[in-house]
Amino acid sequence: MSNDETFAAAYREHYWAVSRYVARRLDGRTDEVEEVVAEVFTVAWRRRADLPAAPLPWLYGVARNCLANAVRGQGRRRRLVRRMGNDDAAHNRHIEAGPDADAPGAWVHDALARLSPADQEVLRLTAWEELGIEEVAVALGCGNRAASMRLHRARRRLRAEIDRLCPTTPAKEYGHG
Repeated sequence: MSNDETFAAAYREHYWAVSRYVARRLDGRTDEVEEVVAEVFTVAWRRRADLPAAPLPWLYGVARNCLANAVRGQGRRRRLVRRMGNDDAAHNRHIEAGPDADAPGAWVHDALARLSPADQEVLRLTAWEELGIEEVAVALGCGNRAASMRLHRARRRLRAEIDRLCPTTPAKEYGHG
């Protein structure tokens, strides 16, 4: 199979998985998802000779880098808007969420948000993207042992945050713990 055919197959097979990966990390900023996904596959096209036999973890690694670039760009735009004095709050467009706005299980997302970006990413790769440790290692650009250790530590830190946010777990409530 030629490099072009390999790329085309990877695109067809993994476009939606990469889109979901990006969408979950952009947390509702759907207008940016297509832009980041396009950048991921632009990089993949340029590096199509480097595509591995199982390209999805590699594509996730590219997506991580593209997301980091997008976040840096957003920061620059926010700072520029602030300097110009043209933010939404200055024009009374700031919207406060109501008391019932919390989605079920929002505390899990709150606990996850309190972790470092590196911890969040390793947990998301295993839970959301359902990658095995070998695939996580490829996506993170590290060895299997390092990926395994990162996952173990991130899980431990997430458990600590969950316990801190919700000190009464269901097992304790029902006298099982």
